[in-house]
Amino acid sequence: MEIRLTNTMSRKKEVFKPLREGEVGLYTCGLTVYNFAHIGNLRAYVFADTLKRMFLFNGYKVRHVMNITDVGHLTGDEDEGEDKMEAGARREGKTVWEIVNFYTKAFFDDLKRLRIIFPTVTCRATRHVDDMIEMIRKIESNGYTYIAGGNVYFDTSKLPDYGKLARLKLDEDKMRSRVESDPYKRNPFDFVLWFTRYKYDSHAMQWDSPWGRGFPGWHIECSAMSSKYLGERFDIHTGGIDHIPIHHTNEIAQSEAAFGHEWVNYWLHSEFLVIGEGEKMSKSLGNFITLQTLIDKGYDPAEYRYYLLGAHYKKQLTFTLEALDGAKSAMKKLATKIGELKESEAPVGEPNSLLLNEFHEAINDDLNTPRALAVLWKVVDSEDLRPGEKLSLIDEFDRVLALGLSEIETDVIPKEIKELANQRDQVRRDRDWKKADELRELISEKGYEVLDERDGYKIRKK
Repeated sequence: MEIRLTNTMSRKKEVFKPLREGEVGLYTCGLTVYNFAHIGNLRAYVFADTLKRMFLFNGYKVRHVMNITDVGHLTGDEDEGEDKMEAGARREGKTVWEIVNFYTKAFFDDLKRLRIIFPTVTCRATRHVDDMIEMIRKIESNGYTYIAGGNVYFDTSKLPDYGKLARLKLDEDKMRSRVESDPYKRNPFDFVLWFTRYKYDSHAMQWDSPWGRGFPGWHIECSAMSSKYLGERFDIHTGGIDHIPIHHTNEIAQSEAAFGHEWVNYWLHSEFLVIGEGEKMSKSLGNFITLQTLIDKGYDPAEYRYYLLGAHYKKQLTFTLEALDGAKSAMKKLATKIGELKESEAPVGEPNSLLLNEFHEAINDDLNTPRALAVLWKVVDSEDLRPGEKLSLIDEFDRVLALGLSEIETDVIPKEIKELANQRDQVRRDRDWKKADELRELISEKGYEVLDERDGYKIRKK
């Protein structure tokens, strides 16, 4: 079945054509580990995971690489400010290495709780500095660099199509501000590949290089590590939309300068999760919410995942607890219905091909998860499908949705409750409505409810 994805480079939905038949090379920009991931960050990783699961659902073999930024990412994306690791260490009175290890583990814990499949390769920047140096040397030998103020810069004037991903408008005000922030730049959009001179003299993470002792710029790590593990050209690169104008633009520039050809075939970006009046969630603004915050408020990570899947990844999503309550209610209803299906002890048969195809078309159409969820509910609420058919479809859908639907267990109704329900059913037949109401109230006090149906009744935990 055809897969269509919206390529940021073309701004169009395109039919996916892999470089190698039946295989996908996928790179995801990972977290800068100087603080906890916030739920806005995690939206990008749920998106990448859904993308990966879609390919697996289609029978592809996926080689997925994700970096961990533990050096070089300054507090300003445009080569400005303090290294984020240094800022985190100062904030907490720890070493940069303690910061890196603590927040990397916290990030991985969040991924596990959201049922995100771990990448084939997870690579830390600090363990690949030699690969970055080698790539900078290649860019340098191809004539795209210059040294000024002790740092190695990428010369964007040498690349005629610089900024093609973001479709940058090189307006004079922006150009002037960039020059003023770094007087060593020949061109406003030039960026640092390697720092040997830095306004913070006590930088803890430094390495020897052909240009002097120092540390890499942020952008070079993704180019060096993705190419090391996926090759000099690969299928898909993902990230949040905030990476488009600077980080991904500079990744493309330096990679294509190094290799001399197109680097990535498809660029996919997820939209922001915003709060308040369209305000981006940000650690620098101090307005971020972590997954643990939601858990502490009584929400399950699967409910947050459901909430994210309810909107298309390219649509800006406004976060409210009221909206999350809606996802919580939906997940509770799903759990109840799936529990009832399992209680029927009906054998799981082959999934209905028409409904399976409808779900397949939804996820293959640029990851249309809202439509995929609608198909899930269509199955759950169907009066035409047998319980076993429903369960088989739900199991298939959950391979992509990853809501833990297949793991929902039935509630074992205590013998006492069943006996009370049977007594109530008998007195109802005898038309003793007062006694029936008393028994219903007693069952309710014990944490269960009886639902009367046309051909009997159903017991459910409250």
